[in-house]
Amino acid sequence: MSGKADLAAVTTYFGLLWPQLNEGLTYHDIVRPTDAGLTLIEFYFRKYKNSAPLQGWLQRIQNKQITIDGKVVVLPDTELRAGAELVYHRLPWREPDAPYLLEVLFEDDYLIVVNKPSGLQVLPGGLYQQRTVLTQLQWHACKLTTTSSGCQKTHPVPVHRLGRGTSGILLCAKTKLCKSRLAAYFAEGTSVVEDKYTNSECNTMRKICKIYRALVSGVMDMDEVVIKQPIGTIKYPGVAKGLYVASPSGKPALSSVCVLERDSENNCTLVQVEIQSGRPHQIRIHLSFIGFPLIGDPLYVSGGQPKCFHSELMDESFEEDGGYQRPENPVPGDSGYNLHAHQICLIHPITNELIKITAPLPAILQTREEREASQPNSS
Repeated sequence: MSGKADLAAVTTYFGLLWPQLNEGLTYHDIVRPTDAGLTLIEFYFRKYKNSAPLQGWLQRIQNKQITIDGKVVVLPDTELRAGAELVYHRLPWREPDAPYLLEVLFEDDYLIVVNKPSGLQVLPGGLYQQRTVLTQLQWHACKLTTTSSGCQKTHPVPVHRLGRGTSGILLCAKTKLCKSRLAAYFAEGTSVVEDKYTNSECNTMRKICKIYRALVSGVMDMDEVVIKQPIGTIKYPGVAKGLYVASPSGKPALSSVCVLERDSENNCTLVQVEIQSGRPHQIRIHLSFIGFPLIGDPLYVSGGQPKCFHSELMDESFEEDGGYQRPENPVPGDSGYNLHAHQICLIHPITNELIKITAPLPAILQTREEREASQPNSS
């Protein structure tokens, strides 16, 4: 990309404090003909086995949290008929602590770009159903656009993900057209990797370029390295859809790593990573695959595999709401590492302007020279 203009970061923030409890959730199901004749407990335990063990679902039924066609049912052996409407009411709960303030890096009529803090999840999932970037975007849009009939239905939405422990640039679209075009940018970036173009060819074909900073364990001897290790999934306790790991049978992924600074005394290396594809946890997996896992990463170790892996069945004990207890093994959302989405260059999806957006670096991810330059008395 050439001819781009840097955009100065706008030092404005938004965010509301999280309430003590969230609002709970409701899950709706219509009984299909193939499920007719099942009992209530059979239906939920079969369909939502990853949500709770058998005893947990029995507790939820007996706690009057499930209705059939609008009526509370407390008998787990109630037989279901085709077409019946089931609603499971998940009780409100206190979500784990999470930051709430978001810094605005860029905003126009189509886009808002925020600096996501480490520890804040992007989209609802697991225990984090309210404490997410999406919720803060909804609340912010509601605050700005309230009318006599209430909040507008539309609000900005994230168009890609960052891991909960990852900080930095997050693109959010304000319109459906902007969202669809940005989604196409990301899809195109991944497709050129799948088509096995060279690294330089990928660079010339993309409409978006993402650059990260990371602090890895060990002193890297090479100045630059291109990692082309495929990424796939394995079964893993506590991760319903499987854990992403380095896998020869996985999908193509490409990361370009450049050493910025070596620290022999502390046995670590500061690196810059440009990703050509966007596989989940790609940078953590790729850097650990080549023997340099992120310092503080509780999950991935050398080889791009999980630190501790016990394939036995999940513990059948459950929380107060009937759901599984948190697994003892580390899971992808656990934080502790230093990974920051530092810069994005892209063709604006509506105006076609070439723009560059930068998220300020945490001190630990700055080079010695950058730290000195940021000092108030530096000349």
